[in-house]
Parts: sequence; structure tokens; C-alpha cells
Amino acid sequence: MKVSGFTFIRNAVKYDYPVVEAITSILPLCDEFVVAVGNSDDATRQLIEGIGSPKIKIIDTIWDDSLRERGRVLAVETDKAFDALSSDSDWAFYIQGDEVLHEKYHQPLKDAMLKWREIPEVEGLLLNYLHFYGSYDYVGDSRRWYRREVRIIRNDKSIRSYRDAQGFRKDGRPLNVKAVEATMYHYGWVKPPEAQQAKQENFNKLWHNDEWVEKNIPKTEGFDYSKIDSLAHFEGTHPEVIQSRINRQNWEFDFDPTQKRLPLKSRLLHTIENLSGWRIGEYRNYRVI
Repeated sequence: MKVSGFTFIRNAVKYDYPVVEAITSILPLCDEFVVAVGNSDDATRQLIEGIGSPKIKIIDTIWDDSLRERGRVLAVETDKAFDALSSDSDWAFYIQGDEVLHEKYHQPLKDAMLKWREIPEVEGLLLNYLHFYGSYDYVGDSRRWYRREVRIIRNDKSIRSYRDAQGFRKDGRPLNVKAVEATMYHYGWVKPPEAQQAKQENFNKLWHNDEWVEKNIPKTEGFDYSKIDSLAHFEGTHPEVIQSRINRQNWEFDFDPTQKRLPLKSRLLHTIENLSGWRIGEYRNYRVI
């Protein structure tokens, strides 16, 4: 079995993306890894080169900043990396620049890829998600956070990244997937407040015009993490590859998880989900078979 990893990244240094940790967290599962490095204003390419793995292949890309509808440029860049994978790979493991896989899930994912390798009806593997917010001590537990995403797909180039690169589709339909008991850790909402604010101002330009960004994204020195509806304490362990980044955290964030700032309807839905595990009205860009 051959596995290829792939991702895209731009301005990782400027916006403090843990992309090195992202790549190295799944590198042990991959025989090759393609990184589409977009035209950056910083040393992103040197950062990727610094990983120093012979598995890594960098392709240089130019982002089309005019593709603002639904963050379409992110899907375009994802497809560029996917299309550069070796044709003889069985599976393609996708990871975004702010996601990290815990090493305890390496074997379950390897087992799943081996199990479903010869079953073509299985077009992808579905992973669970934890979304960290404010610091490495809290995770989002409200309905605003997606619970699962497809991150391993067949090396089938008729599969395309969908909308803003959150999932994939084949011939316009959701993929048929198997769920795996493995969890991706999403750290996109954990970074110094100054870097988070800069990211918000820039990232929203991938969805909206400059006038919208000017009107809706406040101009402040640092992002205000306190305006969040609901969080829970994280009780587990973080991936080894991100521990040094955690140790370098130089800002404070504290939140009382007992304070749920949810409207009545959201509180009801939140309670139903906690009791039953059923998320009413959940959007799913996949079909579990």
C-alpha cells in the first residue's frame, strides 16, 4: 500500500500556522508528501524546506485572489497539490495547515486504509474533529463547530475539493466513506491575538470584497477571544509534534465553561446532542456506508 500526503499553504510565518506540525504529524503514514506553497510575503517556502524530509515535494503556486466566492481559491489550491501526487498511490491523506493528527491514531488509520484498500466502494475515510479555541486548554462544544470531515481519499483524480476545501466530491456528489475512530486536532483558533486578528482580516477576503471586510471585521491590535458562545476544558493530551509550540504560548486566555452564551433554541439543540449524540440539521458533505 502506498500513501501520499498533501496540503497547501501560504504566509504560514506571517499568520503563525502550525503547518510544520501538521505535515510532520502524518508524515510517518506517507510515502510522499506534496506541499503546494502559494506566493507568500514571508519565508513559508524556507519553513517547509526546513522540515528536511526526502518525502516532501514542494510545488510553487500563484493564488487567484479574485476567487472570493465561498473561499473557492482554497479548493483550487488543494486540487493543485492533489493532482501532483504520484499516480501509483492508493490513498491520499489531506491535512490543512492548522490541523494536527495525534500519533495515537497512526495505527488505526493505517489499519483502516489497509482494510478498505481493495473495496472501491469506499472512496474516503471520515475523521472526528476537536476544535481548540483561545488556548490549548479549551475546545469548542457548540453547534458552530463541525464534528467530522473526510481527510483520506482515493487517489482518484475525478475527486475534487469542494467549496472552500473543507471536503471533497466525485462527479458532483458526496463521497461514500467509512468512519474511523481517529480524531484530527484543529488549532486554527489558537494563536497569539495579534496573529489571529491579522489572519481574520486577511482570511475573510477569500470570501468577501474589501468593503465587506472593512465594515464587518473590527480593526484592533489583537483578536478578542472572549466573544465565544460555549467551550469545554480539554482533558486529553496533545500530539507530541505540537508540544514545543504549546510550551511557547505567551498569552493568557481563561473561560468559564459553565457559562453557556447560547440562545434558547441553541441551548435546547445543545442539550439534545449531549444526551443523544444526534446533531439535528447537521450538514454532511459525505455519505457514510
